[in-house]
Amino acid sequence: MNPWTLPTALPVAGQDRPVQTDFRDVLDILAWLDGPDDTLRPDERWYVALALFYRDFDALPPAAWPEAARALAGFLAGPQAEAPGRAGPRLIDWQRDAGLIVAGVNRAAGCEVRALPYLHWWSFLGWFAAMEPGALGTVVAIRDKLHRGRRLEGWELEYYRAHRDQIDLRPAPTAAERAERDRLLALLDGGPQERRGEDLGQNTTV
Repeated sequence: MNPWTLPTALPVAGQDRPVQTDFRDVLDILAWLDGPDDTLRPDERWYVALALFYRDFDALPPAAWPEAARALAGFLAGPQAEAPGRAGPRLIDWQRDAGLIVAGVNRAAGCEVRALPYLHWWSFLGWFAAMEPGALGTVVAIRDKLHRGRRLEGWELEYYRAHRDQIDLRPAPTAAERAERDRLLALLDGGPQERRGEDLGQNTTV
């Protein structure tokens, strides 16, 4: 994707598909993909995300869903996304960190972005990248140290103790936990769970 443009459509299955680009719509999609609700499997989360993102999703053939998911992942990452490789640790939660993010983005933008009638996701990401470190930078730095098993400085340890609920991210469920959840859901529903998103595959990540 051209970093000098603000795309409103993505090429999928040989056609330019119109997509949702306002930052609020994209944040809603991210909430489905990595939110705390664990009642959906990853393939089902991607099914919902695609349906919300592509304006003509009903016309998108299922065989094109994996390509559409990769295009969505690239759009979410933004124009400055690094080359594909091993994903690093997840250090930002767009929902839990919303207050810190909005404060920093507003300062970078010089306005209240939530009051704007429309703001392209990539423009939002540009202001996000221009944020001063502030409180969000402290939170992310502590999360990174905790993930790497590195020792916290004295003031970082005090900050962590005072803001632990804000800093600790909900861990991803284990395979055993997911299997047990699916077993219980199947018992409640009286049968196996429908796999609406089985054609998406399991290799798409954000």
